[in-house]
Amino acid sequence: MSMDFIPNPHLRGTDAIDALRLIRSEQVGPMTFFHLVKFCGSVKAALEMAPDISRRGGRKKPISIISKAEAEREFDAIKKFGAEIVMYGEERYPRLLQFIADAPPLLTIKGHAHLFSKPNILGIVGARNASANGCSFAKKMAADVGAAGYSIVSGLARGIDTAAHRGSLATGTIAVVGCGINVIYPPENQSLFDEITESGVIISEQPLGSEPQARMFPARNRIIAGMARGVLVVEASPKSGSLITADYANDYGRDVFAVPGSPMDPRCAGTNKLIKDGAVMVESARDILTNLAPMGELPLAEPDHGMGEPPAASFHEQLLDEARDAVLAALSASPTLLDDILITTGLSPHLLMAVLLELELGGRLERHAGSRVALRMGDN
Repeated sequence: MSMDFIPNPHLRGTDAIDALRLIRSEQVGPMTFFHLVKFCGSVKAALEMAPDISRRGGRKKPISIISKAEAEREFDAIKKFGAEIVMYGEERYPRLLQFIADAPPLLTIKGHAHLFSKPNILGIVGARNASANGCSFAKKMAADVGAAGYSIVSGLARGIDTAAHRGSLATGTIAVVGCGINVIYPPENQSLFDEITESGVIISEQPLGSEPQARMFPARNRIIAGMARGVLVVEASPKSGSLITADYANDYGRDVFAVPGSPMDPRCAGTNKLIKDGAVMVESARDILTNLAPMGELPLAEPDHGMGEPPAASFHEQLLDEARDAVLAALSASPTLLDDILITTGLSPHLLMAVLLELELGGRLERHAGSRVALRMGDN
């Protein structure tokens, strides 16, 4: 598989303002964005069709699409801040990240984008309340692996993340933030943020000015895992966000590394469990460099952004109504495989795709990993 392919041909020639309008609209997350664009044929068509699709999906009031003026204001503010927008599939978009199904359609970046356009990237994550030894080890790993030609990606959090960025400032460090790119979090990392923009690069998928919220950090973690060939975890409690990053890395077929620690230290319980579960134990940079999967062995394939080609014409309203009833009857709050829904309902892939988009934009459906979907409980 070539590292230079553009996985979604429907994005070719897309205006960045149109793409920004779509991804910032109600009910439109990364996967919904790609499903909509493939189903409708283009971003422009998706902007026109999305409100009606959401109405058919059960929303009492169709989703609102942000205006062109609103998108232009954000675009101009990003430029004024010294950052820029990079679209999925463009040359400056992180190469490995484009191979995951829930890749961000747009990224805001500030700094030197060439650092993530190469495939040699290692993620380093770990506890916010890390020990002095843990921070020292993470900093040394970042420096040693960086000296071997890798860029280091982490999340700019306190503790291990901060140490990893400090250790790789000289060789290339990438910070993925879970807030707007102009929001410094944690505040004490203001000086580190400034240093990274001088020699590294900051990345965000969130709207400019977005304050950090808990739901944003797992989304940030998937970007760290998706753009790296492997992820090293240094100190993590059993319910740490760092383990979420490791889970994403496993899902994406990337290597997972972990540093062992004392069984008496709860900050090491997560990393010790990772090693029990098959992660590579790390004592030095050599353990990482000799175990990273060669590029040719990574399971890189075109993400599934839709089931087959979009239908050539709209489905009849009555057919959609009947199909929607059948899909709703087959779904529950527990995630269900799309293949099982196809078998149960007997619908064609095109028709199922149309109904799932309706329900998703209608706020009645949520997508899960492994091509599974579930009903979303509550009002829309």
